[in-house]
Amino acid sequence: MNDQVRTSFGVVALAAYKPDWNLFRRQLQSIRDQSHDEFLCLISADGGCDEIKAFVDETVMGDTRFQVIGFDERLGFYGNFERVLEHVPVDATWIALSDQDDFWYPNKLDTLIPYLTHYSLATGQARVVTETGAVLAESTNRCNVPPAHLLVDNQITGGLSVFRRELLATVLPFPRLSNPSENHDHWIGLCAAVAEGAYIADALVQDYVQHEGNVLGEPDRSFNVKRSIDNFRRMGHKFEGAGNLSSLLRVMMNIKFGWSRTMVLELRGRAPQRLQVLEPLLEVVTPRKYWIKKLAVLWSAVSSKHVSIPSAITFAAGAAVASVLRR
Repeated sequence: MNDQVRTSFGVVALAAYKPDWNLFRRQLQSIRDQSHDEFLCLISADGGCDEIKAFVDETVMGDTRFQVIGFDERLGFYGNFERVLEHVPVDATWIALSDQDDFWYPNKLDTLIPYLTHYSLATGQARVVTETGAVLAESTNRCNVPPAHLLVDNQITGGLSVFRRELLATVLPFPRLSNPSENHDHWIGLCAAVAEGAYIADALVQDYVQHEGNVLGEPDRSFNVKRSIDNFRRMGHKFEGAGNLSSLLRVMMNIKFGWSRTMVLELRGRAPQRLQVLEPLLEVVTPRKYWIKKLAVLWSAVSSKHVSIPSAITFAAGAAVASVLRR
């Protein structure tokens, strides 16, 4: 390995909130025991700072690479990841996102950091397990996709990823849309894709733990009509304040298409030097126009198995609603 890469200093950005203490202890220990040891682990406590700080100090036994930054204001996982990234020091060359309840393999950082020589972001695969260690899937099977396919359906899992610090100039602040699709790893992944690229390696780099407390878990790509309708009604009440037809249409518009549009319009303003890469994405998220190109992208994404059929249908439906509502 290149010596400059091996000794590069970076930050592990961990968002914490009411952790399962056993899983949290194991995750902290797995980060502490990384073969690449030049890092600062910044832990942003979204409430309960004193308790989390005491636990971290006890677990890492005085390892000064671990620091807890705590806040009384509860922001949720999206805002908490944004907040910890705002505290990354200027001398860091890379950033690794971390959940509080996974388990990193010892060579995770050493496996992924070298890819940053050529790409803005690198991520790997994870074994999907329960909190008791039962294996649900041998791999997350993420795959490299073109930016237009990534826009429609996310392939980047934040807790698996490492990215260049310079990307923060584009990433921060996070864009906002009152919708469950608002997701930090999708946003960061798309920012990387239109910069120097996001690369997904085949290497297994950690265990991805699924349990009842997960805010986001490994997605269920199966389709159930009744479940989908119930989900839309629930989201209508939560994000639009009602379960009527108008609210459900706005949810349908935003859940895939609206969030994609929000990201691309933000990138147009923040990364104008990447307009050549962004131009095809702008066509995909422009309502009432470019329908042939939209459908061609969706067909290509589905036929290559980069995007599920339900995701493609949801995106197309959102685009149609946006066209009718002239959004």
